[in-house]
Amino acid sequence: MTTDSIRFAHRFDGISGSAIREIFKLLAVPGMISFAGGNPAASALPDEQCAELARELLLTKGKTLLQYGATEGYAPLRESLAPYLKDRFSFSCAPEEILPVTGSTQAMDLLCKALIDPGDKVVVENPTFLGNMQAIRLYQAELVPVDSDEDGVKVDELEEVFKREHPKLFYVIPTFQNPTGRTLSLPRRKKIAELAAKYGVVVAEDDPYRDLRYAGEELPSIKSFDTEGWVAFMGSFSKVISPGLRVGFLAANKTLLRKCIIGKQSSDVHTANLNQAIVDEYLRRGLLAPHVERICRSYAEQMNTMLGLLAKCGGVARYTRPQGGLFIFAELEEGMNAADLLMQCVDKGVAYVPGTHFYPFGGHENTFRLNFSMSSVEQIKAGMEKLNQVFSSVKA
Repeated sequence: MTTDSIRFAHRFDGISGSAIREIFKLLAVPGMISFAGGNPAASALPDEQCAELARELLLTKGKTLLQYGATEGYAPLRESLAPYLKDRFSFSCAPEEILPVTGSTQAMDLLCKALIDPGDKVVVENPTFLGNMQAIRLYQAELVPVDSDEDGVKVDELEEVFKREHPKLFYVIPTFQNPTGRTLSLPRRKKIAELAAKYGVVVAEDDPYRDLRYAGEELPSIKSFDTEGWVAFMGSFSKVISPGLRVGFLAANKTLLRKCIIGKQSSDVHTANLNQAIVDEYLRRGLLAPHVERICRSYAEQMNTMLGLLAKCGGVARYTRPQGGLFIFAELEEGMNAADLLMQCVDKGVAYVPGTHFYPFGGHENTFRLNFSMSSVEQIKAGMEKLNQVFSSVKA
């Protein structure tokens, strides 16, 4: 009997893997300019600082950090996260209401593990982050999309969906959303907290890009308006310190958090102690703010360069104008297909992600997502010229 007869779980039916990961395979060609990923710039990764912290931590606390840790997380990090969340995200919580996780993707997985049965409804923005759509689908939930505009998800439509579908969970990225770069308005943040309590829907608020702001005013989190514990807040240090450390966090009411802790026990026992300790030192020593300020200066120039060139790019009908984050979402003229044009662009030496992958049920073939953080200003200029050549030729 061959391995072709392996009987896989039905939860993998229709799951093909991340479209972005597949596109990465096209990028091994030397000189390829990638607007496809969402990684921090290499210059934004504080390798020397992390090396110094790791050495000091191992020399002073090595026996503890190299031993098994608590599933609930490294206690000093939970303690330093509480004031960080109050300062940066405008909500108060005790250390025991915070769970360090292995990247905020694990937070989403644990929420699904705790809440979702096959066939349950989960509401998502339309479009939204494809990685967490995949996580939700692996728990055999039914995705229910709600459209967005320049102020984020449309809350009137959201309430109608809550009434009609009785979902267990609503997944939302309120700040510099992936893929659109949009920011949810203050009135809508307040309304979502109200709707969650009114209809008994857990809100998974995913906010990994908040600190990457280049213009405009900061807004309080949805969680800051949550008076009854229906909002579970997910954050990450992947975009502001290092994605390789895989340190994120989940802040939620104690009952929900306990279920997630139990679920985490069988996932990875605990998030790496040394990695948690490095992030803890960043917070305690005040290292994070100046580091973020430095990388934001560069990202702002990169984003503004790309926005300026998009305005002159043939075939582009409209695009978002974020105030921060890592992404710009664009729409080609009617009849043009960004997915079909991708390989022509790759042949020219530039890549992006077709927007159709970010919509729960596809469609929107004329959309695409651009990332600017991984490319220098010079590479952005060269890459945008290549896109212009391909799109203009098709338009003509």
